[in-house]
Amino acid sequence: MKGLVSKIDALLKLVIVVCLSLMAIFVFTNVVLRYVFNSGITWSEEVSRFLFVWLIFLGAILAFKDNEHLGVDSLVKKLPIAGKKVIYIVSNLILLITLVFLFDGSWKLTLLNTDLSAPATGMSYAYIYAFGMIMSGAMILIILFKLFRLIFKKDVSELIMSTGSEELVDSVERENSKKETGAKKK
Repeated sequence: MKGLVSKIDALLKLVIVVCLSLMAIFVFTNVVLRYVFNSGITWSEEVSRFLFVWLIFLGAILAFKDNEHLGVDSLVKKLPIAGKKVIYIVSNLILLITLVFLFDGSWKLTLLNTDLSAPATGMSYAYIYAFGMIMSGAMILIILFKLFRLIFKKDVSELIMSTGSEELVDSVERENSKKETGAKKK
């Protein structure tokens, strides 16, 4: 399973690098052509905009997978492990519901815009809205996987959403030492 996740991760990073590289090439070339030759590539701005949207959606998937989105966890850090689990499950369920709505909205917008095409490239706007479905679908799978790990595998490594949180490690160690001490007393 980890091999598949790492391959998908590498593929997403490659697609993001390609999108960013093509954007830079198209925009730079168009600027040079406008200022030096007084002409430009008509479709370059439009394709760059499409690539930027795709890059943002794919980057959001990667950031979500690695818990790199902004969050405030000062209250959660002070809770015991049981409280952290409850907050984690509730917040992920809220995210899950929100992502289902996002998927549904993206689906409807994709269907509405299949006949609408961009003026310079003729590319359907459905390609933009389809990435909303891809992003929300991928994030739904990530949430379900994380909730499965928490509930069935008892993995508490991601209870605090910020990366590199040393407080979580300390609180898990304190909880484990309390359990060991209680077991030794009996």
